Amino acid sequence: MILIAMVALAGGMFWSGHTTPRLGIDLAGGTTITLKAKAEPGKEDAVNETNMNTAIGIIERRVNGLGVQEAEVQKQGTENIIVNIPKGTDEEQARQQVGTTAQLYFRPVVSVAMSEPAAPTPSASGSPSAAPSAGASPKPSASATDGDKVTAPSASATTQGRALTDALRKAPSPSASGSPSAAPSPSGSQLPAPAVPPSADPSADAGLQAKFAALNCADPKQRAATKAVKPTEPTVACGLNGGVWEKYLLGPADVDGKDVDDARGALDPERGIWKVQLEFNSKGAKKFAEITGRLATQTAPQNQFAIVLDGEVVSAPSVSFAIPGGQAEITGSFNQKTAQDLGNMLSYGALPLSFEEQSVTTVTAALGGEQLRAGLIAGAIGLALVVVYLVVYYRGLSLIAILSLGVSAVLTYTIMSLLGPAIGFALNLPAVCGAIVAIGITADSFIVYFERIRDEIREGRTLRPAVERAWPRARRTILVSDFVSFLAAAVLFIVTVGKVQGFAFTLGLTTLLDVVVVFFFTKPLMTLLARGKFFGGQHPWSGLDPKRLGAQPPLRRTRRVSVPTEPKEA
Repeated sequence: MILIAMVALAGGMFWSGHTTPRLGIDLAGGTTITLKAKAEPGKEDAVNETNMNTAIGIIERRVNGLGVQEAEVQKQGTENIIVNIPKGTDEEQARQQVGTTAQLYFRPVVSVAMSEPAAPTPSASGSPSAAPSAGASPKPSASATDGDKVTAPSASATTQGRALTDALRKAPSPSASGSPSAAPSPSGSQLPAPAVPPSADPSADAGLQAKFAALNCADPKQRAATKAVKPTEPTVACGLNGGVWEKYLLGPADVDGKDVDDARGALDPERGIWKVQLEFNSKGAKKFAEITGRLATQTAPQNQFAIVLDGEVVSAPSVSFAIPGGQAEITGSFNQKTAQDLGNMLSYGALPLSFEEQSVTTVTAALGGEQLRAGLIAGAIGLALVVVYLVVYYRGLSLIAILSLGVSAVLTYTIMSLLGPAIGFALNLPAVCGAIVAIGITADSFIVYFERIRDEIREGRTLRPAVERAWPRARRTILVSDFVSFLAAAVLFIVTVGKVQGFAFTLGLTTLLDVVVVFFFTKPLMTLLARGKFFGGQHPWSGLDPKRLGAQPPLRRTRRVSVPTEPKEA
């Protein structure tokens, strides 16, 4: 059975092409940043799972914006985020990107143009969408079809009079600028369009126009270069729309993300559709009414405002009417995931959550290689010492122990190689230490079994019954010992963060494999060899020589001969 498992795991390893374990940052080289979430005073409950997951998505977007390959962003515990960035990344730039709060702004759109295509991701409905896959950074779909609307919440005829339409355009084009402007609101709530200062008009900036014309959103470096812009200045930005990159020329920010009081995806029970609900604070409500009132008098695409998160456009609705009251809702071709993702992204700019840098560790590829070699040398020395001890003390029995250690090593190596692409497991230096410690744990299980067998031989039994009688006692001791080791590894994995978890994971994995190897390889092999001449005959070099072990002669029961007696005469 154990041989079948070994062949299957090795075959899967070669078939998948992952023939070596994936190395962690400290062995392959790179930067590890540990961030701790902090809540604003009076909002301590902000450090929760929802906000942490949203923050992870934002940080992933930032890291990907640096053009980094195989970066890892994961939550550790309830308030820590670990960012592992492979070698070749500027540490200072990475720290600036991942250690600051997300920046969310509402900017007016001056011009929109198509950029290079990007690979689309199938949505739940089967049509291309920018919605993220599970575990990926949030990328709500902005590729709604024509007819999607942003309206003021309306549940009665009174509020319906203030309902304002807005289309999330799938592929906005500058040629649409000739479309007629929207009609005024029936309620007369449209606000006058304030004059835009010439200095704030991006169309008057020849340099910005040239930058907009040359922008290629398919290039991660060019996208990253658009992020470091002050909110008071016009800028260019990129947005993924239906699997296609669009580039935007944007004016100064009118509304800050901190002015968003709440945003969430919700199901409209009356219409049976998913929508995103927006609520602004008093300051944001006034700003939002002004921007929507001003844009409502313009023609497309100047009647759009872009929702810009960390320099990237996540949605660009066009405005037909002013939206007073500080409340709005986006409806259209949303499903549950895309609506909730967009709601999370809009709310993130207002989250009372910031991050404190706990530690930054940078390892060069050369240093990582040296650490890996040192770890392998330490493991080889430890294994050699164990083998020498087994050969000197147990003689022939050491062959069984060495074969068992070899089986355990093969299983550990193949499983680690497969866990890399399967769950993202990376072999770091503490994990190598865990594997070295496991050598002693595994050898200890063999020693327990061998000593039980030798105890039975000392009591005068032959090898075959000694093997069978020793197993129940040894099995109980091995299980208790391994349970304690596994429990310690599990607790260590749960309560620790960062690289220490690699040690705990490897220790737990090898402890489980120890039980498998002893039960399904060592014991059956011992039973088989006990029938042979070398071990069964208890050869002096087998490690089971009764004379060398000081065995007692077998106990023999003697018969008593009863002699009949003569009956006494009366």
